Amino acid sequence: MAEAAVNSGTVNATVRCPAGVFRGVEEEGVRIFRGIAYALPPSGSNRWKPPRPVPSRSGVHDAMQFGPACPQPPRRRGSIYASKLAGMGEDCLSLNIWTPQGAEGASVFVWIHGGSLIWGGSSEPFYDGTELAKRGIVVVSFNYRLGIFGYLAHPGLSAESPDGMSGNYGLLDQIAALEWLQNNIRAFGGDPDNVTVAGESAGALSVLYLMCAPRARGLFSKAIAQSGYAISTPHLKQARCGEVPAEAAGERIARALGAADIADLRVMDSLRLATAAAEADFSPSGVVDGQLLPRQIVETFEHGEQAPVPLLAGFNSGEIRSLRFLAPAACENGESYEAAIRCRYGDLAADFLRLYPSADMQESILAATRDAIYGWTVEKLAAEQEELGAPVYLYLFDHAYPAATLAGLRGFHASEIPYVFGTLDRTPPRWPVIPATVAERALSRAMTDYWSAFAAAGEPAAVGLPEWRPHAEDGFWMRFADAPEASDTPYPGAYRLHEDVVQRRRAAGGVNWNWNVEIASPPLPAPVSL
Repeated sequence: MAEAAVNSGTVNATVRCPAGVFRGVEEEGVRIFRGIAYALPPSGSNRWKPPRPVPSRSGVHDAMQFGPACPQPPRRRGSIYASKLAGMGEDCLSLNIWTPQGAEGASVFVWIHGGSLIWGGSSEPFYDGTELAKRGIVVVSFNYRLGIFGYLAHPGLSAESPDGMSGNYGLLDQIAALEWLQNNIRAFGGDPDNVTVAGESAGALSVLYLMCAPRARGLFSKAIAQSGYAISTPHLKQARCGEVPAEAAGERIARALGAADIADLRVMDSLRLATAAAEADFSPSGVVDGQLLPRQIVETFEHGEQAPVPLLAGFNSGEIRSLRFLAPAACENGESYEAAIRCRYGDLAADFLRLYPSADMQESILAATRDAIYGWTVEKLAAEQEELGAPVYLYLFDHAYPAATLAGLRGFHASEIPYVFGTLDRTPPRWPVIPATVAERALSRAMTDYWSAFAAAGEPAAVGLPEWRPHAEDGFWMRFADAPEASDTPYPGAYRLHEDVVQRRRAAGGVNWNWNVEIASPPLPAPVSL
């Protein structure tokens, strides 16, 4: 039940739901509620415990300020992604809601922020949900545990768990947020049976985890994965797919931090712990534990065990231009580059060099890394999701504007986000400035329309815009350059090559995939026998 009241010139909006009564604000016809706790603080003895529900509370609770993000280390120096957050603290399990005035039974778009599972928060200005909500959908974003707080596995933690599991606390938070919405979003005008989970980068990886997690089944009906990556994932106790067991990795980090046991880790200052873990090379990831995540992402999709929901997915032409640390260093010259590729890719070297020639080695390195991580993931997801009979809509974001071009960042990683959210003027401080032109606003409106339409009905159909057909219809893609335009496969041959590489590595065992590309690749295993 919603009420509105005018207080000293400010329009307040109040909602009564099973979780309590919350007072937010109304701006531009959109009611906004910020910082609503969906779980109790996971601090003290509850650090590295599953999220606990918040008891229903009496009284009216202010929901006007964003909640703190999970404690995290500083971004890489000079990062274009660094943005001011609304504080940091372990009391970070909160969500935000943008809902159109008068909404009733509206579709719900749930955004999961990216940041390598290390950084970021839902308060970042370019995640503001106002413009999407103006399309008639309810928009939700939330914070979840990151870094060592969200993804530490350790034998001591597994021993505490009735299920013998540890790690995946950030994923459990995300599921808890979706469960909270099932119980409460109707009071905010949303339809709990029409929920889309969406995210970019690590947020898209989280979407894939949710699609693979049996416990999340039924909590959403559509999915959007922007620049997702279906990388090999550590298993809890076994060394598989070239990954160290997650528990063993946790023991190493504990030793590096000087902690004798979990009790020592639980009393460490949160910000110091976040920073020290990053400095000790803790790499947060989901954990294949046989229960929450039963298999590798790619195995789950190949077995048809993922959520059978409509999927919108894509990647950006310049993914690696702003993530050059993911790419291997260039060889001294073209001759040494070709020799290295032949040594590592064997019978696939000719195909590799055709796609990524030595004539422009640096561009080839950027393209091969992009295709191995992001492009392969998108096409693999499409192939397997279509096997379930679910519609899949694919895109390539290949847009350039003057500041990005000048910085050598055409179509860079995450550059589509402000266009989707309609927040072109609210990007991070070091972000190449998007010009306030009619053309940029038009592209943003188009993407906001497509995304909101998909959230509403599972099909990105927008009035006055090019038809976005399912990928199953002749391999259709939508390309976002200066404007949306129909396209076919953007980089022909790339998926086939990288799928062959991944399958060989998986069959051989002991080798991970995606990150080890080009001259960083180990010698390729023999072809897989069919």
